[in-house]
Amino acid sequence: MDAPDQTSPSVTTRWESLTAGRSGRRYADRFAQLAAAGVDVHGEAAFCHALVPAESRIMDAGCGTGRVAIRLAELGHRCVGVDADPSMLEVARDRSAAVSWVLADLADLDNSVGANLCGLDAPRPFNRPEQAPISPATDGSFDLIVAAGNVIALLAPGTEAAVLHGLARRLAPSGLLVAGFGLDAAHLPLPAAPFGLADYDGWCAAAGLTLDRRFATWQGLPFETGETGETGDDPLDRGARRGAAPGYAVSVHRA
Repeated sequence: MDAPDQTSPSVTTRWESLTAGRSGRRYADRFAQLAAAGVDVHGEAAFCHALVPAESRIMDAGCGTGRVAIRLAELGHRCVGVDADPSMLEVARDRSAAVSWVLADLADLDNSVGANLCGLDAPRPFNRPEQAPISPATDGSFDLIVAAGNVIALLAPGTEAAVLHGLARRLAPSGLLVAGFGLDAAHLPLPAAPFGLADYDGWCAAAGLTLDRRFATWQGLPFETGETGETGDDPLDRGARRGAAPGYAVSVHRA
């Protein structure tokens, strides 16, 4: 299968536009406060853990400060966390040495630009990762790849198909891609959803992936009920909301 056309690496991700790559500590503090208040902040990890055998190889794509990958490693899985935001990976690396942390843009995984194992000895100004060979830690096969926290919705515009192709290429036969993201402004740190589920399913299909199941929450609420409940990882303090129709989707696609 030919890879889709790649968008120029100079395109700014929606996440970069929102945070300028300086939100790592604030992001981590928010979830620490939620955990201290008794909120279960491991819904994504529990969801993924239930889908795969023990000691599976898992990539947390757009891992942020490592909350999901670290918990999955604690549950016995072999984890790699990938993110393009150095401020987030600084926190992740400080929190766990059990995960392989890779600084890379997901749109660059199939290119010759952009990754190095962290590795990060000091905070760096936010920019695109330097030209470098992609870390072998990101190479397949992965039993499961998870993209939580609106990762897909916050990619650079126009790179979505290429990102999904690159992730699909790293899945083991019958491996799973699990992605959760908002479908409306109430569940995104954006004025409107940049695409719909039909677009996402189309990109997955073009990458050779088949929809296996879909839920409205990481707790497994059926998508068709219209109860959105807690959506889990939400970058800029929008919080979970309930609505008449599902505003969030957790999609499981199979290679």
